[in-house]
Amino acid sequence: MSDQNTNPTPSPAPPVPTGRPPKVSGRGRAAGPSSNSNSDSAEIPEFEPFGVVGPRGLPPLTEYLDIWDVDMMRRPDEINKKRHHTVYYNSENLIVRRGQEFEVKITFNRAYKPTDKIAVEFVIGSNPQYSKGTYIPVFPTKERPTIWEGRISNTSDNVVTMAITPAANCIVGKYHMYIAVSTPYGIRRTRRDASRDLYILFNPWVADDAVFLDDEEEREECVMSEMGIIYHGAFDDVSERDWNYGQFNYGVLDACLYILDKSEMPITNRGDPIKVTRKASAMLNSRDDEGVLVGSWSGDYTYGVAPTSWTGSTDILLTFASSKLPVCYAQCWVYAAVFNTFLRCLGIPARVVTNFYSAHDNDGNLKTDIILDENGRIDRNRTRDSIWNYHCWNECYMTRPDLPTGFGGWQVVDATPQETSDGMYRCGPASVQAIKHGQICYPFDAAFVFAEVNSDVVFYSRSNDGTMEPVKVNQTHVGRMILTKAPGALTRRDITDQYKFPEGSNEERTVLVKAEEYGCKREKSSLPVADVDLILPTLEVSVGNDFELNVEFKNESDERRTVDTYISGTIVYYTGVTSSEFLFRNPTVTVGPRKSVKETVVVESKNYMKKLVEQSNLNFIVTGKVKETGQIVTAMKVVTLHNPKLTVEVSGPHKVNEEMMATVEFTNPFTFSLEGVFIRIEGPGVMLPKFKYYSLITGGSSLTWTEYFTPQRAGTTRLIATLDCPTLRQVYGQVSITIEP
Repeated sequence: MSDQNTNPTPSPAPPVPTGRPPKVSGRGRAAGPSSNSNSDSAEIPEFEPFGVVGPRGLPPLTEYLDIWDVDMMRRPDEINKKRHHTVYYNSENLIVRRGQEFEVKITFNRAYKPTDKIAVEFVIGSNPQYSKGTYIPVFPTKERPTIWEGRISNTSDNVVTMAITPAANCIVGKYHMYIAVSTPYGIRRTRRDASRDLYILFNPWVADDAVFLDDEEEREECVMSEMGIIYHGAFDDVSERDWNYGQFNYGVLDACLYILDKSEMPITNRGDPIKVTRKASAMLNSRDDEGVLVGSWSGDYTYGVAPTSWTGSTDILLTFASSKLPVCYAQCWVYAAVFNTFLRCLGIPARVVTNFYSAHDNDGNLKTDIILDENGRIDRNRTRDSIWNYHCWNECYMTRPDLPTGFGGWQVVDATPQETSDGMYRCGPASVQAIKHGQICYPFDAAFVFAEVNSDVVFYSRSNDGTMEPVKVNQTHVGRMILTKAPGALTRRDITDQYKFPEGSNEERTVLVKAEEYGCKREKSSLPVADVDLILPTLEVSVGNDFELNVEFKNESDERRTVDTYISGTIVYYTGVTSSEFLFRNPTVTVGPRKSVKETVVVESKNYMKKLVEQSNLNFIVTGKVKETGQIVTAMKVVTLHNPKLTVEVSGPHKVNEEMMATVEFTNPFTFSLEGVFIRIEGPGVMLPKFKYYSLITGGSSLTWTEYFTPQRAGTTRLIATLDCPTLRQVYGQVSITIEP
């Protein structure tokens, strides 16, 4: 039989799997599984023999030192929580801060002797290792030093008080604690007991910690305060939004640690505030990692809670931790407020900051372009850039050993998903000092934040052949004012000077030159200054009211000027995006030499009410072309309509653990009915979040909602209430109350 080569018959390729690919393991790349979940734990044996145990087993160990009891001294009235500023945390477990001593009491079966070999062991994560800082034995004598310090601070009969100081750079999270005793046959340990778990947080009170903040008033505000005020509206008509950060509420600390677990952040990175804040800025939004909050600016919140309806962070964080799904819905202040809770809860000093007229630059330049046609009228089809009326982000306080000296301190972090950074929707930490001095090459995302506060608004005139020529540059509109809550007060603090030098100063020009060296492009055209000024008034208008807009034309020349004017009124979202135009006028205005003339435009509520979107912003842009010179003149003004208020009152004894009553009242001031109305109320230390639903509130009618509550803490606090429905957003009320012990 002859040899023949047989070719295999080709087969069709296997089908390509569809759907989400399975999670890739570390098998073949690492010797063991990576430890990236604080909720996972390792099995620690109660007895660890030295060598091989014989067939008869171990002899009785009764003659050796044994542990009878461990007292974590975890009650709020005991020394640990008082010293570590953790009294307010609503948790049965011990909560301490790193770099600072705490104590535990150990009861043995007999009096402790110096020759006894004991250790207090701390374990975090599923794969504890001494070299990784996830297994830390602490000994009572200096003969056996470890990365955490230990000493015996007191002995009394069979009771030993052990004082332990975690390293100031240790991992932040939830640890399991064991007491270990060495016998000739092996190490005996206490069994796993959840009551001996403890949380270790960042410590802004200790100089060796990277988040040390050497200002007690700032620490009290930016770590300990649960009561927040977030600023919004317009820079010349600032509104306040109260917020309960609730960082001490039951379950919030565990929810914050779950956020890091969900991100699969390695346990070993969780002692570095730079890495923690950068990871959290991605995890607070859901864009690419199923994070905490779903952003929506659409106005349709059928499948969740409207961003304007939230009163605090507690509901959001607890819902995320229990459902394991993103929570609907958020806008910039909700992202910033919940991020603030996360940071303060873990011990990182943090505050919410509002930038009025915030440019969102996504092409690397420092320009926001507004396109005009040949006659000076705004071309809305070609004008794509927008300026947010305001934008909220966070600042957190830390050293920056990865940057040159001088760039530590306050850092910008922003969880609102705007642009990707290293492939994910996140921003920061970016040094505020680096932003102020134009050093935008430093990580992370300093160039993006620099543009948010320094962009120029450039008006271009577009001719019929498509060519565009700059006709006006406004260098002062963006980043007009940057606010945060003042420490220890219910007032605002202007921190614009921390981000930028005064407009027009030599320092500002130097900074902009420096920023251009790193790639930021500005409009360099030298344009003649128009000799006609346009001035728009500052207005305070209640929603539903008619009002007058007086446009002032001021002629600075010695000749008569004629201005062909376009006055446009649009409904805009607070992001600057236009919803619809409700007003258009095109008067021709003549102004005598060195004179001023006012053109009055009557704005009727019937023209804007049915077109309103949430936050009730009217944007007026006035542009004009001077016939005699061909110069373009412009002015812009955002008018934030003021909504009706909720009335909140309290009655009762004003004492801890004694029942009180809160009453919320509202009158519908409109002729039309409000449908699908939610009212929410909560207060730091006095009331957990509650809500009530009303299907209909007819025009002119009133409602009264009474809710009982029992204050848990003494001190001054606030009750915060919101009313929200599809036709009326952002209705607030609050009342300050003082609770006696």
